[in-house]
Amino acid sequence: MFRNVILFLSTTVIMSFSPISMALAAPETLTEAVTWLETESHRLIRASKRTMKDGAAAFPPQVGIGYEAFWLRDYAYTLEGSIDSYSDKELLDACKLFVRNIRADGAGVDCVKFDGQPIYKPGFGTLGDNPVADGSQFTVAVAWHTYQKTQNSKFLKDIIDALVKTMNAVPRNPQTGLVHIKDTDWDRCPYGFTDTVRMQGDVLFCSLLYVEAGRRLSDLLNVLNRKDEAIYWKSEAETVAESIRNVFWDSQVGLFRAATIRCREHHIWGSAFAVYLGVADESQSKAIANYFRDHYTQIVQKGQIRHLPANTYWEKSQTARDTYQNGAFWATPTGWFVYTLDLVDPKLADQTVIDLVTDFQKNGACEWVFDEKVKLPNYLASAALPLAGIRTMIEKRSANAS
Repeated sequence: MFRNVILFLSTTVIMSFSPISMALAAPETLTEAVTWLETESHRLIRASKRTMKDGAAAFPPQVGIGYEAFWLRDYAYTLEGSIDSYSDKELLDACKLFVRNIRADGAGVDCVKFDGQPIYKPGFGTLGDNPVADGSQFTVAVAWHTYQKTQNSKFLKDIIDALVKTMNAVPRNPQTGLVHIKDTDWDRCPYGFTDTVRMQGDVLFCSLLYVEAGRRLSDLLNVLNRKDEAIYWKSEAETVAESIRNVFWDSQVGLFRAATIRCREHHIWGSAFAVYLGVADESQSKAIANYFRDHYTQIVQKGQIRHLPANTYWEKSQTARDTYQNGAFWATPTGWFVYTLDLVDPKLADQTVIDLVTDFQKNGACEWVFDEKVKLPNYLASAALPLAGIRTMIEKRSANAS
């Protein structure tokens, strides 16, 4: 996510907190790689802990000074892969923080400063005219994960109406049901890991997040025996999933496009996530997996993944080519990527994870890399989120073998 511009441009590989031993042997198996990644994810989460003004624990995206606030989506991503790194109290306090800062109109936050001030637009409120398009979906994600771990039904009852309200506030196209960014100069930022990309029209990734959030909201409503509402949100999620398959798919290339008006580039991350969520149908999933295998060396660097196909850049981006969200390689989507690649090349999927961990052992779990340039080591989502997709891949293999 885009932060202070000076910090973003000047950050170099200064490992102020990176006790990575150069003597570590690179993993030889997927199991060894996963074990190391689990340990590293837990270490980074605990090392990132800061204290909010009200005394609650906050877990910003990076260890040390850098991301000076508590970011919603990064936190949600650590829950995806490493929720056991948190105590129940930490989970409940964090969830309360994000839920109580849902705006009066239902908008979810981008982040909350350590003094408690909510920020609804990236760049500490400077990017876009309206709140970021993924805040509601990630608020539901945090609530869902918190309930899965704590099983605190009283807490769930207290927040459920706020979750419904924030989902109803997601900007959508009434014709397609998809999450929509107006074709004004800069209506709002899309998914936070592309918040410097000025998309317009229906947008893929936030729509995928809407499907996931709708399913999860349905789960939570069922817990509270609100059956009719649960059915409604499950149906909404599947309606949006169908629109995604129809609107964004490019059968000639075998990938989903990122948006419908501006920044229509083919989206590697979004295509992988669509397969991981089960939104892509069987033929689409196989086509995406084949694309990943056939273009592997162009879109993967040391287990980390480019947003877009090789030699492709966003139509309109705030950042230079081959940096950050516009051509660099990230670990964030690696779990979804290998889950997809496993459909056609399990051996290469395993090697991707091994390569990722080998690079982390040498350079740290960085936010992004490009050639020999590595930026922001000790980045939580890079270590934690891939674990979710990797574990799901392993579970699927086991189920298919039995």
